[in-house]
Amino acid sequence: MTLSAARLAELDAFLIALNHASAGAILPLFRADHGLENKLAGGFDPVTEADKGGERAIRELIAQRYPDHGVIGEEYGEDRPDAEFVWVLDPVDGTRAFIAGLPLWTTLIGLRHQGRPVLGSIGQPYIGELYIGGAQTGSRLISRGGETPLRVRACPKLTDAIITTTDPVILTAPELGAWTQVRAAAKLARLGLDAYGYAMVAAGTMDLALDTGLKVWDAEAPIAVIEGAGGVVTHWDGTEANSDSGKFAFAGDRACLDEALVALKRAARD
Repeated sequence: MTLSAARLAELDAFLIALNHASAGAILPLFRADHGLENKLAGGFDPVTEADKGGERAIRELIAQRYPDHGVIGEEYGEDRPDAEFVWVLDPVDGTRAFIAGLPLWTTLIGLRHQGRPVLGSIGQPYIGELYIGGAQTGSRLISRGGETPLRVRACPKLTDAIITTTDPVILTAPELGAWTQVRAAAKLARLGLDAYGYAMVAAGTMDLALDTGLKVWDAEAPIAVIEGAGGVVTHWDGTEANSDSGKFAFAGDRACLDEALVALKRAARD
């Protein structure tokens, strides 16, 4: 069912309010005592009080305003994940950047209606940027300078593309082989951006973001924002992006993505 313009406007305004609420919990802990913990016994998977407090603030506001909506969050799990409307939350995407004091972490909030992303936001409150929208509404940047429509840029050739991945070190051997091939063809690559790189695809300053091992809370919001800016998101095998975990390609230009998929498909199922 297509949502009405009035309903989307109401939910969009609430999405902005959720970002304000999470920022209020997160920003006081940025470049401060953030209460770092390690979730992984055999490695390093950081979580901070900012992650937890940001998600609590979002969940509390949803429960007050829309008690019948479901929630899926990285820190506190699922609550009615089969509801008609489900909010998908990653309060601090890029926790490693957060604990390093780098303003490249983001707050990801997606809204799913009947199983499909309809609205999403990628927020970086420290620098005052909120990338927000969806396929039905279009996407825009809300910043201290006002509001600006978001539009991906034309880049039909991979050789002209600026691309990103979070960290090649975490890729498997087949994934690294695919990334290396795509990077060799591209004009420029930047690393370590996490979801901020997805925002740059929507903003038309980058052309392709490739990541693996993503969870639903990593991908849901960026899918909506990029689609609303005229871009496309697929899995590495070229199939339409959904909320499954796995390998995602976030692209501004379908032609550029198709060139990259030649390499990506070889590593899609490892």
